[in-house]
Amino acid sequence: MTGSRGTLSRRIVLLAVGIAVLTALLAGLLAVGLTRTSADDSARRTLSRIADAAAERADSGVVARAAQNKAVRTLGALGIESASIGRGGAVTSTSALARDALTPARQKALLAGRTISTRDDLGGALVLVEGRPTDAGGIVLVQRRSDATADSDRLVRRVLLALAIAAVVAVVVSVAVARRLSRPLRRTADAAHALAAGQRDVRVPVEGPDEVAEVASALNSLSSSLSRSEERQRDFLLSVSHDLRTPLTGISGYAESLASGVVPPEDTARVGGVVLTEAKRLERLVGDLLDLARLGADSQSIHPERTDLVALGREVEAIWSRRCAAVGVPFTFVPSVAATWTVTDPARVRQLLDGLLENALRVTPSGRPIVVEVRREPGFPTDVAVVEVRDGGPGLTDDDLAVAFEPSVLHERYRGIRPVGTGLGLAIVGRLAHLLGGTVQAGHATEGGARFTLRFPHATTP
Repeated sequence: MTGSRGTLSRRIVLLAVGIAVLTALLAGLLAVGLTRTSADDSARRTLSRIADAAAERADSGVVARAAQNKAVRTLGALGIESASIGRGGAVTSTSALARDALTPARQKALLAGRTISTRDDLGGALVLVEGRPTDAGGIVLVQRRSDATADSDRLVRRVLLALAIAAVVAVVVSVAVARRLSRPLRRTADAAHALAAGQRDVRVPVEGPDEVAEVASALNSLSSSLSRSEERQRDFLLSVSHDLRTPLTGISGYAESLASGVVPPEDTARVGGVVLTEAKRLERLVGDLLDLARLGADSQSIHPERTDLVALGREVEAIWSRRCAAVGVPFTFVPSVAATWTVTDPARVRQLLDGLLENALRVTPSGRPIVVEVRREPGFPTDVAVVEVRDGGPGLTDDDLAVAFEPSVLHERYRGIRPVGTGLGLAIVGRLAHLLGGTVQAGHATEGGARFTLRFPHATTP
């Protein structure tokens, strides 16, 4: 398929050659036409002046036979042949060409005192004819056009040669330029193929025209981004493998103990409870992985409708205030407006809030607050409906904010330092918020912990 399209270098060469040939052709046609027209006009003017001079000398009556013969020879050297006609109609000429040019119609015109200035085709040759009436009758000068324009024809050939040389030079230059332009693009294409083959330490020199250099720079950025992305994927897979192996190890160990009969009857219930807890933990991790995969494929079903986020916040308060109170964490719902509407899927927004509150409750110590606030912010072209979850836990660093919604990044940073979940909750929140047409942002809360702000386009009150 690539061969049928042709290379960029070949296309540039063909384009340059086409332009050079077309330019040379047009310039040659113009040069030949203008040169020949100018040569014809010049030859006719010259022959006309000679004819005027010959007629004037003939009328003066001072032309001796010797001088007349000398004039004829001089004209012959210039390729000009002559003939004369007397009052009685007698034609005198040593040139058959001049005799042929002096047709009866032209004889009659000269004897009538009219001037002749024309071109004619005599014996297959194009000739210039100039006739002047004289006191004795008339005189006709004839010159072949090829003789009159010999210099111009040589000039035309030189011009055509110069244009041919210019076309050849244009072809050579175009080949050199095409190779120079295509070289960095070829390197870039080779680097792209290397990236596709799995090589990640690919770098292309940023050189050439601005557009080519921009492509090279973009490819280098892509290579770096792919390296970082694959590194994060490897870290993520390692983390998930570890989290999957831990409950599986517990389940396998206790299941072997039960199967071997080494667990006393009085401990059977406790061992079964441990197996059930680890199985639920494993189920939760697998469920989070499935949710993340569905969100990445945009296959989640979304059912948007007009939703009052204040009313949704009160539903959240009814559930989470009791859960927080059970572990000594004060829960506060702050509706800054009476109602704020948006068009979204309320069940999915509730899933977002439950995920954020689950994380907040996990890290917030007893006595520290969790706050859910709903408000409206000015925006363009419409206002923005905002739901914010804040906590009084250990919070996030500035470096954490940039990767808060990357799968398993914070999970790996804080494993063994603070309570952590599956490492997928915030990643699900980030992708689900995008799927709902909103945004989510991590920040620092005034309560001392983390702040997560959800924003949706505001809708007018129904």
